[in-house]
Amino acid sequence: MEFMKQISEAVIKGMDEEIRKLTKEALEAGRTAKEILDEGLLPGMDYVGVRFEKGEMFIPEVLLSARAMKASMEILRPLLVKSGAGMTRGKVVIGTVKGDLHDIGKNLVGIMLEGAGFEVHDLGKNVPPEAFVEAAKEIKPDIIGMSALLTTTMGMMQKTINALAEAGIRDQVKIMVGGAPVTADFAKQIGADGFGHDAVAAVNLAKEFIGA
Repeated sequence: MEFMKQISEAVIKGMDEEIRKLTKEALEAGRTAKEILDEGLLPGMDYVGVRFEKGEMFIPEVLLSARAMKASMEILRPLLVKSGAGMTRGKVVIGTVKGDLHDIGKNLVGIMLEGAGFEVHDLGKNVPPEAFVEAAKEIKPDIIGMSALLTTTMGMMQKTINALAEAGIRDQVKIMVGGAPVTADFAKQIGADGFGHDAVAAVNLAKEFIGA
């Protein structure tokens, strides 16, 4: 258990070199990759999320924590795949909608989702509805997350949902939306399944969607 506490602490403090060493030592001591993920990395990132939500941690610190988590996952990922252990809580496709070039908030949501154990496929910014549809067909995600930071691009969320419906795949995914001008009422109006007012809320919503 001591290894798990140290690994969680290394995530919280963003110590990527230290976490590589601890991950290797935990494996050598007989801990499985899944145990390290479930008992060390994920609790650490969950704590980071809580502190971020309370305003006790800021984006640069969250980025360091995410980098530490990724450093450990580079070691664990091949072992998780080999063992067939459930690596992720679910698949998420995210992107900023067409016409919008803002991506800081979307990037933070992606990092926090990865830190919570989701497999994230980031389509980037200025993403047209067709690209969301293609990604949904190819990746078969559990969740699609759309971001808009301009009131002028919010309508593109509706167009994307319509495109998913026309492609016959709307009912196969949960859709969450977010961004500065987006509200819970707007999310309902366009037929989204949920709204996240910040990165932590988005992660909690994603967990709720898959029953985690």
